[in-house]
Amino acid sequence: MLSRVADSLYWMSRYLERAEHTTRILDVNLNLMLDEGPASADRRWQRVLLALGKPKHVTWNGNPYALTRCLTFDTANKASILACLISARENSRNVREQISSEMWARLNSLYLQITRPEMHSDMHAEALLPEAEPSEFLQQVMEAVHQFQGVTDSTMSHGEGWQFIQVGRFIERASATAMLLEAFYPDLFHGDSPDDLPEPNEYLDWMGLLRSATAFEAYCKVYTADLTPEWILEFLLLDAEFPHSLRFSIDSLQRALDAIQGESGKLRAEPLRRRAGRLQAALSYSSIDDILSGDVLAYLANIKVECRAIHETIYELYVDYSIQSALAG
Repeated sequence: MLSRVADSLYWMSRYLERAEHTTRILDVNLNLMLDEGPASADRRWQRVLLALGKPKHVTWNGNPYALTRCLTFDTANKASILACLISARENSRNVREQISSEMWARLNSLYLQITRPEMHSDMHAEALLPEAEPSEFLQQVMEAVHQFQGVTDSTMSHGEGWQFIQVGRFIERASATAMLLEAFYPDLFHGDSPDDLPEPNEYLDWMGLLRSATAFEAYCKVYTADLTPEWILEFLLLDAEFPHSLRFSIDSLQRALDAIQGESGKLRAEPLRRRAGRLQAALSYSSIDDILSGDVLAYLANIKVECRAIHETIYELYVDYSIQSALAG
């Protein structure tokens, strides 16, 4: 596969996953405002920014609706929902011959919906005031991204191009889940002992973490509705069957990388397989007790470092490789 095609498919998928993740976190926290006191609002929205990787030039000024508008529509913020969707659409336009017409139609429709002039008018700014909850709009964006992913899986041949889409989706999801847990961890485990009773808002925080990873209902099916920090961390880190857990994401990433190597026949891909395989093994064979006995924040930070290293190795092998190395591979 041409490097430009692999690059565009990979980033199209990453940008869409990033947009959906941001949309979900904003929607969850706007809904939680209905049950929170003013004292906890500052902490919660500052944690939102941490969970989104502390976007440059975006600060919490005490107004959740203004922050939501910035994280949704401000294209100066490259991580905003609109900026991600514009970038995803541009990458898909570059490879229209490689994706299905249904995929292009779904993504283009979402792009046209969110870039309508009235979406950025002063009138729309008023729509993000408390009297007009923006949750409906955020839900529409999430549903559109889910539809695109479903259309992709059902209308595109599951060859090398589709595998690059999976790599983009799951490396972005793994990084995002690690950042989400990193942002929540200090509040999840702040008690002096495991027997400390939770503060009144803690259950809302724990529920917010699960809902931010679309995990609340899936968690309850495994652990019942008893929310405990250890079980929440175990589920989001190590569950092998839940699509937004770190283990599931890295397992899926490794399968896609194996398939790409099989199709491309790159002999030099072994370092990439080893790096991804070590991360996969660390999640597959660890127990939550092992993780909690060490430095959990360092563990999560290391996962982000490994994801970045996997991304860089993918680029060296499939995107930015030299002619000499291509001939050698």
